[in-house]
Amino acid sequence: MNINATLIIQMIVFLIFVWFTMSFVVPPLRKALDERAAKVHEGLSAADKAKVALADAQANIDKERAASANDVRSRIADAERRAQQIVEEAKGKATEEANKIIAAAKADAASQMMAAREALRDQVSALAVKGAEQILRKEVNAGVHAELLNRLKAEL
Repeated sequence: MNINATLIIQMIVFLIFVWFTMSFVVPPLRKALDERAAKVHEGLSAADKAKVALADAQANIDKERAASANDVRSRIADAERRAQQIVEEAKGKATEEANKIIAAAKADAASQMMAAREALRDQVSALAVKGAEQILRKEVNAGVHAELLNRLKAEL
């Protein structure tokens, strides 16, 4: 066999191998690689979209957190104002109740003072009658001398 014939046959076999590989092996490999590249590209774009969505969600969370904090602050301020208002109302009611108690005590003291004056007048008039009895050495009739005794009470 001649080296030229061997070389030509090897070239023909090689060309058939290249044609077979390019026709039947490379297209499925290329298709598989293209599908894999598409999946990788889809995964990367999904990751980018997820990052954007995460950033948006974080921004929304921050907004909601700020709104909640403002709401809490306003509710606390309202509660403090309401507590202050309740304290003021309680102070007003307590002052009003104290004034009523003081007025009742003053009225009670005045009525007791009037009762004591009346009792004192009765006692003084009784003493005056006893003193007059002893001075006159006879008994004074209260029924007969009622007008005189009433004038004496009025003067005292």
